[in-house]
Amino acid sequence: MSDKIFLDTNIFAYSFDFTAPEKKKIATNLIKELLQNGKGVISYQVVQEFINVSYRKFSSPMNQTELTRFIEDTLIHFWEVYASQDLILSGIGIKEQYNYSFYDSLIIAAALEAGCSTLYSEDLQHKQKIYSVQIINPFL
Repeated sequence: MSDKIFLDTNIFAYSFDFTAPEKKKIATNLIKELLQNGKGVISYQVVQEFINVSYRKFSSPMNQTELTRFIEDTLIHFWEVYASQDLILSGIGIKEQYNYSFYDSLIIAAALEAGCSTLYSEDLQHKQKIYSVQIINPFL
């Protein structure tokens, strides 16, 4: 079993959320730990969603320089999964079988494609196992 861990977008978003200090601390510590041990994984979708969140939902939107720096200093070190036909088809299959939204299903499919044993997300069912990936809400 792999010890790789997939991080959903909300982990990165909470690392900038000053309105939720406990979640910010947990998210920041997870990111730091996984940067140090090299076990963290994300997909292109997490990058795209983070960019969207950073512009639209942060109390103070990131500017181009801040966003570029965060991508280059942090996200790039986790980024392993890219768009592919197989990923899309896997996402569709997961959506049909587990009834998650298509985009949540793509996150799960990306975690599976990367060989992760754990998927950290606040948005999915805590402790659910989908094939070889265990979903964990680190904020509980």
